[in-house]
Amino acid sequence: MKKPFQRKTRKTKEDTPKIDVNQPEEQTSLVDSDYNRKKLFKKGVNLMADEKLEEAAVVFEQALRIDPNNVETLMKLGYARFHLEEHGEALKVYDKILDIDVTNPEAWNLKGLVHYEQKNFSKALDAVEKAIESDPTYGMAWYNKACYLSLLNQVPESLEALKRSIEIDVKNARKSVRDKDFTNVRVEEGFKRINEVVVLESVRQGYHTLGAIVWTTFLDKADAEEALRKLLEKGLIVQNEKRDGLSKIPIYDLAPDVAEKMGKEKKGLFGITRKQLPTPVKNLKELSHAIQAVRESIEAEDIEKTMDNFEEFIDPKKSGEQMIEQFFDEHREIRLWKIRLKDRGVDYLIENKDKMLSLFDNIEVTITKKLRSEIS
Repeated sequence: MKKPFQRKTRKTKEDTPKIDVNQPEEQTSLVDSDYNRKKLFKKGVNLMADEKLEEAAVVFEQALRIDPNNVETLMKLGYARFHLEEHGEALKVYDKILDIDVTNPEAWNLKGLVHYEQKNFSKALDAVEKAIESDPTYGMAWYNKACYLSLLNQVPESLEALKRSIEIDVKNARKSVRDKDFTNVRVEEGFKRINEVVVLESVRQGYHTLGAIVWTTFLDKADAEEALRKLLEKGLIVQNEKRDGLSKIPIYDLAPDVAEKMGKEKKGLFGITRKQLPTPVKNLKELSHAIQAVRESIEAEDIEKTMDNFEEFIDPKKSGEQMIEQFFDEHREIRLWKIRLKDRGVDYLIENKDKMLSLFDNIEVTITKKLRSEIS
């Protein structure tokens, strides 16, 4: 089961309120009526990061005296109450958020988690289904729905929900392998196909031997061998051999046509992976210019311009097709970010600013390397 607990990243200049250096703090707080709430909110988040949950809850409640209906603050208070195992209090907080915005998918999902902890799986399922109604692309909610359905022994429905969550985020396949909530569905043929997805992703990332695949996927050796056999039968991977001392061991790689579609990652020094982009590579310079534009709008916290710039990476008529071919995971992340920005506004942009900038920085590094190799 996926449980939310967001630790605060290292504080940056962007995290601090923007204040006129020529204006006294007292005047600033009077001009900005929300200044004190923001200050308390940041203090509460820092306390949560230090795992001082009781203190954090007190600070969030102080912030709510200033603005009782601030959803951002209520959400953090709910987190704190949930992790303090004060389930009744957490439910009250999430219900208040839903009184303000009945379509808030995160509040519905978190409410489902509280019911899950209380072993009330039917109520958990009802809540998470409302989260999915509000946001059909909410991968965590689909994953949790699969867990609840499994626990209620609704096996076919659980597998369908799990497959949907994996379509949204392939990392959910790996999570499901060791999740005890899927005990009821683990023997099903459909779940074994999920093992194949996990193994195929491991091979794509550059792990070519059975031992490495078992190590990275957490699958049992027998399950990994079965998945490899099925992938070989389907022509998705190929098997070769390499010499290990006096003996030979089998190694696995993506079939050439699959590698062309998915792209491959090969391990470099220190086990760090580097992505090998599929060919042909198109319009790299245009994509690089688009990255510059989106970085500027994110830095400026301009939500409208950021959403417009995201479209450059999503629309197939622009760079969308190129992104799918070369940066599939990043394309999916950007698409989900745009949906979240539309639903949650500038607060979501501010909270995820560093993550967004980091993703585009990584894409730009890869593009720069490719451009240099093309030129040379």
